[in-house]
Parts: sequence; C-alpha cells; structure tokens
Amino acid sequence: MMMDISEALRYLGAAGADEETRRAVKQAAEELEAALAPRYVYKVFDVQAAEDGMLLPACGLLLPGSMAKTMLQGCQRAALVCCTLGAAFDRRLRMTQARDMAKAAIVNACGSAYVEAGCGQAEKEIASRYPGLYLTDRFSPGYGDLPLRIQPDFILALDAGRRLGVTVTDSLLMLPAKTVTAVIGLSDSPQPARIRGCGLCALKARCVYRERGTCCGV
Repeated sequence: MMMDISEALRYLGAAGADEETRRAVKQAAEELEAALAPRYVYKVFDVQAAEDGMLLPACGLLLPGSMAKTMLQGCQRAALVCCTLGAAFDRRLRMTQARDMAKAAIVNACGSAYVEAGCGQAEKEIASRYPGLYLTDRFSPGYGDLPLRIQPDFILALDAGRRLGVTVTDSLLMLPAKTVTAVIGLSDSPQPARIRGCGLCALKARCVYRERGTCCGV
C-alpha cells in the first residue's frame, strides 16, 4: 500500500515545497512503507434514523447529531472503520524525534498520510464486498457535530482493542497515535458529497491547517 506524497506534504504544511523537501518526504515515505503497513478492521451494520441521530441497533451505537443524519440520509447500512499504524509507528517517531526533529516532522506527516491511505484501502474493500451498493464519503467523530465522546463505544463495536490494540484515553485521544475511525454510509442509490468545509468542523477553532491559511481538504 502506497501513500499519497502530496497528502504527506499537505499534512506537513508544505504543499508548495521545493524539490529538496519533496525528496526528503518521498524518502521518508518509502522507508515507512518498507517498515510497516496500516492495519484496519470494519463492520457493516444496519442503520436507522433516531430522534437524536442515527442508530446502529445491532451494536447499540448511536451516532448523535445532524451530521450523521445528513451523511447517512438514504442509507440502509453503515460501515464503521478503524485504521491504525500501530505502536511500531509511535516507537519509530519517538526514535526519530530523539535524533532529528526536522525529519520527525516529516515522518509524522507521512504517518498521517499513510493511515489515510489505509482508510482508503478499507473503503475499497467495502465497496468490493457490496458491489450493488453506493458509498458515501467517510466522516469521523470530531467532524461537524459528531462528538469525540463516542470513540470508546466506536472502538468497542469493532472490537478494535483486541483486534488492533487500539485504546481511548480519558481525554478521548486514541492510542496508537496514528489511528483513525470513520463512518461510511451504504445505499441502494448514488449518494452525493453532502457536507464539506471548515464551517462544520468541530476542530475549526484550533485547527493547525487554518492557522497556516490552508485546510485539511475535507
């Protein structure tokens, strides 16, 4: 599985980087790809509208708020996905930070791009398993009004603690650090890209991309 170098540059805040920086990112990406690979789990559940969000009855998980209702409008099922680079990436990043902070920033950006590539691979696998259905864009806790507080139940629904070694701290950070959870709706009919942009993101007030005058691309 290969990451998108342009994504790594975007996470680094260097989309318009010079050739030397691009070479450094490409090298770090190749080293990371040779050392480890994203791992993911997913499950597909029936989904139904509830008064305060969308409910997955089989696992008892409520996706509260208007974001879930909008994104899953017209969907009969929803896939929960968890993807991680694992503890090996965290160790690799700490070792790099001890030697070279500039390279560590590059490795960290590559890690973000790599785990997103893993999510993309999971999405392709889901699409191949359900060829008669149409997938929505994926969206994650913390975006819009879908709260981070559902992370522990999200991880529990996927058994990602046992299967991937993912845990959630009391402050709702996921460990290992490069871990992503996401929801993807599945429908009998094509689904448009419904909601995008900074205005709906729960992190907009403290977003590092907005501080740089850019955005995450979602």
